[in-house]
Amino acid sequence: MSILLLTCSVSVLVLIATVFYWVTAKPKPIKVTCDLSKQSVQTKNNEGARRCALLKDDNVISYFYDDAKTLYEAFQRGLHVSDDGPCLGYRKPNQPYQWLSYKQVSDRAEYLGSGLLYRGCNPSPDQYIGVFAQNRPEWIISELACYTYSMAVVPLYDTLGPEAIVYIINKAEISTVICDKPNKVHTLLENYEKNLTPILKTIILMDPFDDALKERGTKCGIEVLSLKEVEVRWQDRIIAYSTYYSSLDSKANFIIIEALKTKPKDLGRANSKKPIPPEPEDMCIVCFTSGTTGNPKGAMLTHGNVVANSAAFFKIIESTFIPRTDDISISYLPLAHMFERVVQTALYCSGARVGFFQGNIQLLADDMKMLQPTVFPVVPRLLNRIYDKVQSGAQTPFKRWLLNLAVRSKEAEISKGIIRNDSFWDKLVFNKVQATMGGRVRVMVTGAAPISPSVLTFLRAALGCQIFEAYGQTECTAGCTISMVGDSTAGHVGAPIPCNIVKLVDVEDMNYFAANGEGEVCVKGSNVFKGYLKDSERTAEAKDSDGWLHTGDIGKWLPNGTLKIIDRKKNIFKLAQGEYIAPERIENIYIRSAPVAQVFVHGDSLKSHLVAIVVPDPEVLPEFATSKGIKGSYQQLCKNSEVKKVILEDMVKLGKEAGLKSFEQVKDLYLHTEMFTIENGLLTPTLKAKRSELAKYFISEIDQLYKNT
Repeated sequence: MSILLLTCSVSVLVLIATVFYWVTAKPKPIKVTCDLSKQSVQTKNNEGARRCALLKDDNVISYFYDDAKTLYEAFQRGLHVSDDGPCLGYRKPNQPYQWLSYKQVSDRAEYLGSGLLYRGCNPSPDQYIGVFAQNRPEWIISELACYTYSMAVVPLYDTLGPEAIVYIINKAEISTVICDKPNKVHTLLENYEKNLTPILKTIILMDPFDDALKERGTKCGIEVLSLKEVEVRWQDRIIAYSTYYSSLDSKANFIIIEALKTKPKDLGRANSKKPIPPEPEDMCIVCFTSGTTGNPKGAMLTHGNVVANSAAFFKIIESTFIPRTDDISISYLPLAHMFERVVQTALYCSGARVGFFQGNIQLLADDMKMLQPTVFPVVPRLLNRIYDKVQSGAQTPFKRWLLNLAVRSKEAEISKGIIRNDSFWDKLVFNKVQATMGGRVRVMVTGAAPISPSVLTFLRAALGCQIFEAYGQTECTAGCTISMVGDSTAGHVGAPIPCNIVKLVDVEDMNYFAANGEGEVCVKGSNVFKGYLKDSERTAEAKDSDGWLHTGDIGKWLPNGTLKIIDRKKNIFKLAQGEYIAPERIENIYIRSAPVAQVFVHGDSLKSHLVAIVVPDPEVLPEFATSKGIKGSYQQLCKNSEVKKVILEDMVKLGKEAGLKSFEQVKDLYLHTEMFTIENGLLTPTLKAKRSELAKYFISEIDQLYKNT
C-alpha cells in the first residue's frame, strides 16, 4: 500500500512539474500596443484625416524624452544613459570590431567643431557643412561636430554624379566639405579648377593623403587638411617639446612653452569652445533627394523633425522593443538618406551601439556575423535576396516540404503574437539563415520601397523577429506610417505614426476619391519638412498653404485602419488608346516571379501596349530553366528565346492573378544580364528605378521590342 501511495505521489509530482514547466516555458505572445483591428482613428479637426490609435487626442508628439529634443541632446542623453559605453564600431578585414566610447565621440566632435569655427565657420543653422563620405565613424563625428555648434549638415553622394555635386555645393553655398577618400578630393578640386564651385575654400580629409594632393589644393586656392589635423591640439606638441627640452633650466623651458602657446593655432582642441547647442526648430540637415529627373531638391529638415520621427518609432514599440544600451545596429544603408539617420538617432538616444560595415556590401554578411546586431534596418531588395537564398536551398522535394511545414508552423505562432527564434523549427530549418545575420536580430525595419506580402510573411517566420514595414519619404523626414507591434498581416504599410496625421485627397483623373477611402496620401505633423532650399516653387508643389505634404502616392484605407499604397500619381503615362498606366504597380507584381530579380516596365503614348526589361536572378534562373527542360549557362539562358517565353508566361500569370487588365500586361520583354545599380546610374541612392535613365539606356532594345510586337 505504501509503495502504491509513493508511486502515486511521485506521479502527481511529475505531473505537477510537467505542467509547471509547460506553463512557464510556453512561449508568450508579445504585448500589443493597441487594438489591431482599429489601428487608426479619424481626427476631429481635420475632415477625413486619421491619426495613430496610440494617441489620446489629435495632438501629435514632437519628442519622447524631455531631455532629447534636438540631435545634440539626443546624443548627450545616450552618453549619460550608457555611462559612457561603446558607441561607434569599426573593423579592418578579418579583425574584430573596435569601439569608440560615447565620450570619445562627443569630445572629438567638440574638437572638430571648434576647429571649424576657428577656420571661419559660423555657429548658425545657416552654416552648411558638406559631408562627402561613405558610412563610417567619422561621418557621425562630423555630423555631431556641426550639431554641437548649431551648424547644419549637407550630405553629398558620389552616386549622384559630378554635375549634381556641383549643383548642391553652389545651391547650399558650401565652403567646407569633409571627405573620406582622396579620390573624392580630386573630384572636388577638378570642379574648382574648372571654376564650377568658386565658393569652396576648405576640404577636410578623413583618410591619410600625400603632399601632392595638398599641393594641388594650394595651387588652386583650396586648403586641404586632415581630420586629425583639425582635431589635434597644440598642447600635445607643447608637452612633447617640454619633455624634449627637460634638460634646460626652468626659465628657458618656460620661455619655449610660452612661445609655442602664442603660435597661430589652426586646430580644434587648442581652440576648444563651449558647445553652442541648437534649438528644436533649427535646421540640422539639408537632404538632397536624387529624384528621377532634373536637379536634386534640398529638403530642409530641423532637429525637431528628426527627433519627432524617432520619437514616434519609440512610441510604437515602447511596450516590447524599445532600444537598450546593449542593442547593436549595423550601418550600411547610406547615411546620406533619412531612413538610416532616423534609425541611428533612436539608437544614440538610447545609449545603444552602431557598428559600421567595411564599406563593401559583398562583405556585409561577414560583418554581421562578427557584429551580431540586434537591430537591422533593411530595404526590400536585401530581403528579397534573403528570401531567394532560403528558397533556393530547398532543392529536393523533401526539403521543400519540410521548409513549407516549418513556415506554416511559425506563421501560426506569429498570428497568435508569438515571435521567437528558439523553436524546434528555428533550430532545425532556419538556424542557418539566422546565423548569416549574426543570430541575435530582434527588430528589423524595412522601408524605402514596397515589399511583396508573401516575402514579408515568409521572412517574419524564418527570421524569428519582429519586422516592421514603414512608408514615407525624405520630406516627412523618413516615415509617416509603420506597422504596429504584433500585427502579423502584410500588404499594407501600417497606421500613421504618432508624430503626424494622414489624409487622402481626391485624384479625379485617376478615379480615386477620398469618399471611397482612396486618394493621394497627404501628411501633416511635426516631422514634415520646412521646404526645399531656395526653391519656393517646388516647395509650393509639395506642401500646401495648410502645411499638408502631398506625397504623390495613392493610398487606400483598409478596414483595420492601416494604409495600403495602391498607385502612384507621378510616373504615370497614357497609352495610345488613352488608358493610364502606373508602371511601378505592375513592376511590384511582376517582381514576384521567381526568376525575376529586377524589372522595368515601359510604355509609349504612341503605342498601345507595354514592354519590359527583365534582369533574371542568376541564382534562380538555372534551376527555373532546368525545370522547364532548358539548360545552359546564365549568359546562354538570357539569350534563349524559350527562356524568355516561359518567364513572360510566368509574369503574365501573376499579373492575371493580381487583377491586371490586358493593356497593363507586357507583350514582350528583353532579358538583360547585368543588375540595375546605383553605380551604373540606373537606380537612385534609395534604390528606386531612374525611369528616364533606364529608358535612354535601353532605347535600342525597347525599339526592337516594339518592332517585334
